[in-house]
This record gives sequence, C-alpha cells and structure tokens, in this order.
Amino acid sequence: MTTSETPDTGYLPVMLNPFEPGYFDDPYSQYRLVRERDPVHLSPIGAFGLFRYEDVHRVLRDPSLSVEERHMTPLAATADPDIEAMLVERREGGTHTMLNLDPPDHHRLRRLVSKVFTPHTIEDLRPRVQQLVDEHLDAASATGSDVDLIAALAFPLPFIVISEMLGIPEGRDRSQLREWSGAVVKTFDPILTREEILASFDAIDNINAYINEVIAWKREHPSDDLLSALIAAEDDGDRLREVELIEQVLLLYVAGHETTVNLIGNGTLALLRNRDQLELIATDTAVDATFVDELLRYDSPVQMSRRITLAPYEIGDKTIEPGSILMTCLGSANRDAGKWGPTADALDLRRTDARDHMSFGGGFHSCLGAHLARLEGQVAITTLVRRHPGVALATDTPVWNGRIVLRGLAELPVTLS
Repeated sequence: MTTSETPDTGYLPVMLNPFEPGYFDDPYSQYRLVRERDPVHLSPIGAFGLFRYEDVHRVLRDPSLSVEERHMTPLAATADPDIEAMLVERREGGTHTMLNLDPPDHHRLRRLVSKVFTPHTIEDLRPRVQQLVDEHLDAASATGSDVDLIAALAFPLPFIVISEMLGIPEGRDRSQLREWSGAVVKTFDPILTREEILASFDAIDNINAYINEVIAWKREHPSDDLLSALIAAEDDGDRLREVELIEQVLLLYVAGHETTVNLIGNGTLALLRNRDQLELIATDTAVDATFVDELLRYDSPVQMSRRITLAPYEIGDKTIEPGSILMTCLGSANRDAGKWGPTADALDLRRTDARDHMSFGGGFHSCLGAHLARLEGQVAITTLVRRHPGVALATDTPVWNGRIVLRGLAELPVTLS
C-alpha cells in the first residue's frame, strides 16, 4: 500500500498485494480493506477487482459478459519478450474448455458431461467415497499419530474419484500427476514468475501427452465411464472435435480434484482453529447436510473468477470500457458484512444462509462439480472428526500453496487421536 492520502475520501489508497507478508495466511484482512475503501478496484495489472457480494453476484450471473480471451484488451506485457512470444503462440489456437467459452459452444459442451454430475448420479458414489475415506484414514492411523492430512486424505480422495469417473487406468505415478496439475492450475493466477510460466508449459505438454495416451487406450477399451461417453459423442458427430475432447478431459481431470483438495484442507483447518464448531460435527448430525457450505463460505477453495466486458459497463461509481477484465473476488464476497452481517468473519456451521456463498461461481458457468465436492467434503470431514474427535494441529504454521486463485494448503500436519 502507498502512504499518500487520497483527498476526496480521506483514506489512504489501497491495493490488493499478494506479495505482502502474511497474505496467504490471511488474505481476508486485505479484502476487507479494499472492499470498504475501493470496492471496484483497478489493479496495477489493468484488471478491475470486485469485492462486494452484490457486485460479484450480479457480474457472475450477467449473460452480457464474456469469458473468452479474444474479447479482452491485452494486459501489460511481461518484461520478458521471449516469454511473451511463447504466450502469444500458445494462445493463437484459442481455448476449447467450457470454462473459457461463451454460449452456444459452452452449452453444447456442458450438456455432454452434465448428466454425469446430477445430484442423483453423484449420490450413488457415496458408498465408494466412504470406502476410500475409510481406507485412507486406516492407512494414516497405521503410520502413527502425526500425518499430513493433504497427502494422506485430501489429495488422494478426489484424485481417485475423478480418475474412476473418467475411467482413467491406474499406473501413472500420482505424485508426478499432482506436480503437473499444480503447475497447470497456477496459470489461473493473474501474476506469474518466469519460472512458473515455463513450468506450466512443460506441465501442460506432459498432461496433454498423457491424456492423448489415455484416449487412445480408451478407444480400444471403451467402458461405462465419462471418457468413453465423450469419445462416443465425438465419434458420433456431436461436434466434439479432438482438441475439444482433450481440453475437456484436462479440465475435468485437473479441476475435478484440485478444488476439492482445497475444500477438505481449508475446511479441516478452519474447524481445528474453531474447536466449538468441530465438536458440532462430532456430536450433532443435524449439521451434516449444511456444514460444507459454511466451510466453503468461510475459506473458499476458489478465490476469484473472471469475466470480460463487451460494452461499456457501469458498476459501483465507475463506467468500465469494453474489453476490460472483471476479477470477481469470491473470497471477499463470502466475507462481506453487507451480506452476512456482523458475524461475516466468524465460522458458524448453523448459519442458515450459508448456501448463498459464491464459492461455486454463478450463472451458467457455475461449478459443474458442486454436488461432488459437497459429497466428498462431507464424507471426508465427518468421518475424520468422528473417528478422531481429538484431532489437532501438529503445527501453528501449516504450509499454504501460494496460489492467488485456487487457495489451499500444500501441507496440513495433524495429530490423530
């Protein structure tokens, strides 16, 4: 933050600064300051950050806005011309995932996969999810009382579930896939180092090569799974081109587990720091159906979501030019006292309107895997807490993953009891 006073407001100018010490431990104090003083905030990179619940809610549901990069006025170029040239080259082919397409292409692609993510279909997975949670907690307990909950449960559970849903065969080193996945999702952040950009290029190339291998194998060994269904749709002329098939699988594979890792990790940490709320889960089954939404509100696995203006856009006291990026800060909206009242920063598993949170986005781009994330989070956390009601943090400083958009823990050491 700067130190010169702003004449018209009497406030010191504010800036969201992820480089400030302590940001990843607690970004919410910065969000609060920007939300109160400059809620439609022009960042140094040229994007507008939106921090109030009402603005985020409106923008994410506004069909007049776009998600396609071709409509975007380029932000300031990187200082490294070689990197910039590589970025331009990789963008020339465009993007073909649901996440980055407007209607009608978005709707066509989403229809192909949405039938696998209905509430009924996801609920049928409950026994398998419960089995996996039990197996991983059994294994964790057998190794001793101190475990890293991310490695022991939060990562392998959603990774295995989405792999089985897609029908991806076993055999690839999970640690390698996790490393590649982490490098890919880092590209969602608005600020990247040269090393992170180069690592993401390698990771995307490696995962694409792996997905191509899997698709080729699946064509020869079709079964009752999502990947076989997507291949059949492409083969049957449902306009799913090869590049679309590959990118949809990449999106489902990476997004299908990365965000749930964060939900389980962030949610467990929040409970361990609020023992009265953890004890509610241990003793009161009445919160089972709703507590995951409060954990999602309190510390969202996804902190930001992007839209692009196609025409002059009025929001707050500003008129924003066409081609501008609107970065909706989901984490800030979820803690806005204007929506949640004086307890906005408190964890309350009995909060009656917790499901109004913005963690799954909004509009037709809302998270396709919301039902799956809720199921995995509910089963994982209730089983952990009820099997080990004395579970506690093994350190005061858990390790965050250092990502701005997909906020989560790299390590969460706990002591089981």
